[in-house]
Amino acid sequence: MSKADLDATYRNYIACLNKQDWTNLGRFVHDDVRHNGRLLGLDGYRAMLETDYERIPDLRFEIQILIADPQHVACRLRFDVTPQGDFLGLSVNGQSVTFCENVIYAFRDGKIQEVWSVIDKAAIEAQLR
Repeated sequence: MSKADLDATYRNYIACLNKQDWTNLGRFVHDDVRHNGRLLGLDGYRAMLETDYERIPDLRFEIQILIADPQHVACRLRFDVTPQGDFLGLSVNGQSVTFCENVIYAFRDGKIQEVWSVIDKAAIEAQLR
């Protein structure tokens, strides 16, 4: 894929997530997708996202930085959300928090096959103090 095609595909993937359009998730995510080294497969990946939306009803993915090359996307995503209960082992309990996630995606056959993700947990901890 060209950089422009990969950029557009990724932006459409984020739109799919924000609409919670799970029936179209397979257009963007490979059947054997891995997340942080764990094989989840498309169904497991979808279940992970559905759980995220259950825990964080106002979840919305906002692209801050996006860099694409022919097989990879690197992105800094920003979140301004109110997680219910515990989140990342922290008692957030509906408090509004803002944080970022740094993610690298590897694509195969035009779909996301590998996801490496790191959430800025320290930013959340600082807001809960």
